[in-house]
Amino acid sequence: MPDRAERLLSTGEAARALGISRRTLAHYARTGQLEPTLVLPSGYYKWDLEDIRRQLRELRERGSDT
Repeated sequence: MPDRAERLLSTGEAARALGISRRTLAHYARTGQLEPTLVLPSGYYKWDLEDIRRQLRELRERGSDT
């Protein structure tokens, strides 16, 4: 079974899995709407797919509360 670090996706891979653009996902991270699992020293983001799905659900729920 792969450990968590091996399951982390690039922004492009995560965006494809979620059906959104890479730019949108990166924008959400830059603006603090979503938190990447890991930020590499180079500034690239790494994402855990289950974690990002949870964060997106919470973001949508907060948006529907207004």
